[in-house]
Amino acid sequence: MKKVFITFLCLSASAIVANAQDSKTSAPAAAVQQAPPPPPPPPAPKANPDAGKFKFKEETHDFGEVPEGPLAEVDFEFKNVGKEPIVIQEAHGSCGCTVPKWPTEPILPGKKGVIHVAYTTQNRPGPISKDVTINSNAQQSPMVLHIKGNVKPKPADPAPAAPATEQK
Repeated sequence: MKKVFITFLCLSASAIVANAQDSKTSAPAAAVQQAPPPPPPPPAPKANPDAGKFKFKEETHDFGEVPEGPLAEVDFEFKNVGKEPIVIQEAHGSCGCTVPKWPTEPILPGKKGVIHVAYTTQNRPGPISKDVTINSNAQQSPMVLHIKGNVKPKPADPAPAAPATEQK
């Protein structure tokens, strides 16, 4: 008797659950409410027309072919051609092998500055294609500088000769 009662109870529970599922999925499409579309993004702040403005002598430097081992270094010279000082908050290379140094003092309008970039060639034979991103208060922020070239691998060291064995 207990087995029959438990079986009946399980079947009843299954039937209730099945009906509850069907009633949720069979609702008319008109009754389903659609979520309202998300609000449009806020407008981008307008650029300050008087803000400082970078004018670089070159934005891409080609090292050409460089030997593996020593640092490949370049100075990117720029002038502030805007109406307000440029303050560089930070600069970073696209990888740890590209290290920039930048001026920490504001670059006044009409004045020049230099961003020094060093690329580590040790154990990096092959093509160079790296970026340096500069974050500042200038009109072109972020500003991206590029370095490229090719690292010529070191010549292979000749294998040490095996010591000669003495014969007596």
